[in-house]
Amino acid sequence: MKNVLVTGARGFIGLHCLEVLLEKGFNVHAVSSRGRHNNYQRQVEWHHADLHNAEHVLRMMAEIRPDYLLHLAWDVSHGVYWSSLDNLRWVKSSLTLFQAFIDAGGQRAIMAGSCAEYDWSYGYCIEDKTPLNPSTLYGTCKDALRSIYLAAARESEISCGWARLFFLYGPNEHPERLIPAIITSLLKGETVLCTHGEQVRDYLYVKDAARALVAFLESDVDGTVNIASGQPLVLKDLIYNAAEITGNSDLVQLGALAAAKDDPPLLLASTKRLVDEIGWYPGYTLGEGLEETVKWWRKRY
Repeated sequence: MKNVLVTGARGFIGLHCLEVLLEKGFNVHAVSSRGRHNNYQRQVEWHHADLHNAEHVLRMMAEIRPDYLLHLAWDVSHGVYWSSLDNLRWVKSSLTLFQAFIDAGGQRAIMAGSCAEYDWSYGYCIEDKTPLNPSTLYGTCKDALRSIYLAAARESEISCGWARLFFLYGPNEHPERLIPAIITSLLKGETVLCTHGEQVRDYLYVKDAARALVAFLESDVDGTVNIASGQPLVLKDLIYNAAEITGNSDLVQLGALAAAKDDPPLLLASTKRLVDEIGWYPGYTLGEGLEETVKWWRKRY
């Protein structure tokens, strides 16, 4: 059976990846500093470890000896992670993790990157073509990790990929992020103040993102691949779709807030590699994804 180690296993993306990996027949090892998750106590073997502690990492790798690594862990504390110096620790710890994976005989790794690595002034982002010019420390650290990690993989003859994630939404997202904040406010009957909403973005349902990540892991595709829908979505349409599902469209006020000066009008991913080389297609429409998301939040309000 294929052994896979998943970091960030209790995070927004990680939890959904566990379900897909189990469906695919992987023997799943999950590492978390927060302990086991109740939904996956029996099917998943949980490991409590601090990924910033090299001794923990070396001991865990020697014990598991995973064939595959899906590295999703990173501190993305809402509102602070863009500029947090903690990003530096994650570069170092991620490289230590990868070195330990190589030494333990690992075969294939996928690490999570970010659309924040791109130069957003270009709008349409294509792997290996659109310039990389991150404007934040978070994006800079992700890009630096990518460069070192891929070079080390080539020297070690390890198969690896870099999953450049765009905008995601779905159950278990941080409640202060855009989509959950809108949904929860509407469910509570509160007015939602928004910008003009004309920005075009690339949003993907998190369960589709999880399936894309696992498909990438199972493939033999190396290098960088955008994980996104590839479909342009005007933010105001996204907001009104969510509002209609809650039944409180009248509470949305577009244009009540000023858009940030550095907010790009367009940020869209090319998904040609994801579709053509990995063979992945989204399984959810926007409406289906929002329906599930609203249903999940409704149970909590």
